[in-house]
Amino acid sequence: MLTVVALGGNALMRPGERGTAAEQRANLRTTCEALRPLLDDGDLVVTHGNGPQVGNELVRQERAADEVPPLPLYLAVAQTQAEIGALLESELAAVAGRPVVCLLTHVRVDENDPAFERPTKPVGPFYAEEQAAKLESERGWVVAHDAGRGWRRVVPSPKPLEIVELEAVRTLLAAGTIAIACGGGGIPVSSRNGRLSGVDAVIDKDRASSVLAIALRAERLLILTDVDAVSRGWGTAAQEELRELDAASAEALLPDLATGSMVPKVEASLAFAQATGHEALITSAASLTEALDARAGTRITAP
Repeated sequence: MLTVVALGGNALMRPGERGTAAEQRANLRTTCEALRPLLDDGDLVVTHGNGPQVGNELVRQERAADEVPPLPLYLAVAQTQAEIGALLESELAAVAGRPVVCLLTHVRVDENDPAFERPTKPVGPFYAEEQAAKLESERGWVVAHDAGRGWRRVVPSPKPLEIVELEAVRTLLAAGTIAIACGGGGIPVSSRNGRLSGVDAVIDKDRASSVLAIALRAERLLILTDVDAVSRGWGTAAQEELRELDAASAEALLPDLATGSMVPKVEASLAFAQATGHEALITSAASLTEALDARAGTRITAP
């Protein structure tokens, strides 16, 4: 069985942590131990988020801008793919006992995607209003007020269309290697004059993982997050964990979910189930063993 497993942000950083390399490595050690049930169950591809790491990298670049030139956002995504991949390779290889390779992954997007007209994804540090306005004018950024904490740059989050290194992932799997791919949703690129060019945007990691899993013809998509299951009525007295959703039920639930992290997870799972006929599973790393036995988590299936 080929499984694509998408690791959420809590696999690397926990609330209250600064995100040091030591903290991230310790968290990944726990997460990789939780993946043991998958290691003897066929081939494995691991994807992961990178939101806090990209934010930290942009802060570093901003503070060093007077001495070294800042890099475009798409290269910050590439840098954090390698940063996280290095940690994940070492921790997962120790658990798996077989080769693990991090593959820097480009993901093609459409420059005419409507997301480019409406940037919504906050990235990088917070600014005072005057400084944010100056950066908007000088650099052509779009800035927005974020949760009462200040102003931040917002960037497009276009839909992923194609995994550029798909054949390389297949080659790694054929050699018995665990592949780490599509870190942070992948490096966004578009085709220009026969070449791939980086695009300043961020791609949702769960949506990219679904595109990858469909292209690989995976038999299972696992999305690991910080809750045990998808819930109806989240945060209310009527909150109810949902063990299984067919396509119609998942679509009907989407308007009731918070627009943040759970919506793309359900949408990505639904797309995978509809395209492949196989199930997707949303759960936490801590509940993975129980979820694989249908005692936890949320399964999303096609009709």
